Amino acid sequence: MIVAGVDGSESSLRAASYASGLARRQNALLALVYVQPLMTAGAAFGVPVADTTGEIAEGLVAEIRQATERVRGIWAVRWEFHTFRGDPYNGLVTAADELKADAVVVGASESAGHRIVGSVAVRLVKAGRWPVTVVP
Repeated sequence: MIVAGVDGSESSLRAASYASGLARRQNALLALVYVQPLMTAGAAFGVPVADTTGEIAEGLVAEIRQATERVRGIWAVRWEFHTFRGDPYNGLVTAADELKADAVVVGASESAGHRIVGSVAVRLVKAGRWPVTVVP
């Protein structure tokens, strides 16, 4: 089982694409994982976070299904979509543990703030529990 974190960003979609190729070559199941945030700053101001993140998850599934249909017969890979709640790091750790991941694939962070705090990718690598591939 290969777990790929997706959030709709360009780097996460590249990671999903890379993970798809890896899963195909290894005849492994690909688990695409979206981690829904528990609460954002918008929630404090009355923005319905669950509705927004649910819409993101639905949009990701639709986009993945469209991509799968475009390459059907040429590029066959078994995949499933999972949604977990929490912050991205803990959500991906939970997903990788629960799904018994053999490897985790994530996109490189595009946020400048992660140079100080540490990106999800770096934290996953430091956890040392699975092989982690970081796709630029």
